[in-house]
Amino acid sequence: MWIIFGLAALCGGYLAFLRGWIVVAIGLAAIFSAIAYTGGPFPLGYYGLGDIFVFIFFGLGAVAGTYFVQAGSVSASAWWMSVPVGLIITAILVVNNLRDIENDRKAGKHTLAVRLGERGTRIEYLVCMVIAYLILPLAALLGLVPWTALLAWGSLPLAAKSTRAVFTQRGRPLNAALAGTGQTAFAFSLLFWVGMLVS
Repeated sequence: MWIIFGLAALCGGYLAFLRGWIVVAIGLAAIFSAIAYTGGPFPLGYYGLGDIFVFIFFGLGAVAGTYFVQAGSVSASAWWMSVPVGLIITAILVVNNLRDIENDRKAGKHTLAVRLGERGTRIEYLVCMVIAYLILPLAALLGLVPWTALLAWGSLPLAAKSTRAVFTQRGRPLNAALAGTGQTAFAFSLLFWVGMLVS
């Protein structure tokens, strides 16, 4: 893990040279959150905060941060683009925690899934997926993204398959839904990028 952090620091140093202290602040916050997720006196993931931090750093931070590094500022459209990506990435964690809910409960890990229960966690997953897809036409109507961004809807069959598994499986069989959600995130992001590129 420390090797990865070291490589990230080298890359971050170069980006900080290009864009200033904001990049340093984002990088340090990301490293702190990664360590604090399962370590330290208050592991975020064990107190129901993992979902929020994944959304922030893998959605808002990743997309808007990348935009900032390239453009030197963050537009409203960049923030809108970061939301659906962050929600689907968060859904990966949600199904992972749903799969592990019994073991986490026995181990005293109070993940959000443990707090919400199986039904609540399944609803959380569904909400993440539905909003991720519905936010695209809304953003297009507001003129924040081009209509071609709806190419990301091409990943809907994968999303539907994973959602069905989340609502019908428990325990280890949810590994298929976990992999499927990862595939959905990849396909969604790729098609979203293509849609932005061809506009």
